[in-house]
Amino acid sequence: QVRLAESGGGSVQAGGSLRLSCTASGYIFRTYCMAWFRQAPGKEREGVANIDNVARTQYAESVKGRFTISRDNDKNTLYLEMNNLQPSDTGMYYCARATGSGGSCYAALDPGGFRYWGQGAQVTVSS
Repeated sequence: QVRLAESGGGSVQAGGSLRLSCTASGYIFRTYCMAWFRQAPGKEREGVANIDNVARTQYAESVKGRFTISRDNDKNTLYLEMNNLQPSDTGMYYCARATGSGGSCYAALDPGGFRYWGQGAQVTVSS
C-alpha cells in the first residue's frame, strides 16, 4: 500500500525558511517521479516542483531561485527546502507520486499525472 507522509510545515514570517519532508512507503521509491504541490484557500492546487529518478528538477516560475526539491532514495524521502518565504506561499503543501513508473516526470507539474498524495502540511507565512 502506497503511503506518503509530509512533515515540517509551520508558521514563519516573510523572508524566513522551512524544510518539508515526505516519507514514502509501499513501493520502490527510487523508480518514480515525485513532486510537491500546494493549495491556498479558495484556489486550485498548483505544482511547485518535481524531481525525476535521476534528480532532474522542474520548478514553477513563482518559486524558482527560492525553493529546492531533493530526494534521498536510501531514506525513501522527498524534501522541499523553502527560502525567502512570502505570504503568497501560504497554503497546504502536498507531496505526490507520479502515476506511471519509469522515473521520468512526463506529467511535469500537472496534478492529473500524480496518483498518490500525502495528507498535506500547512505552511503559513505572515508579513
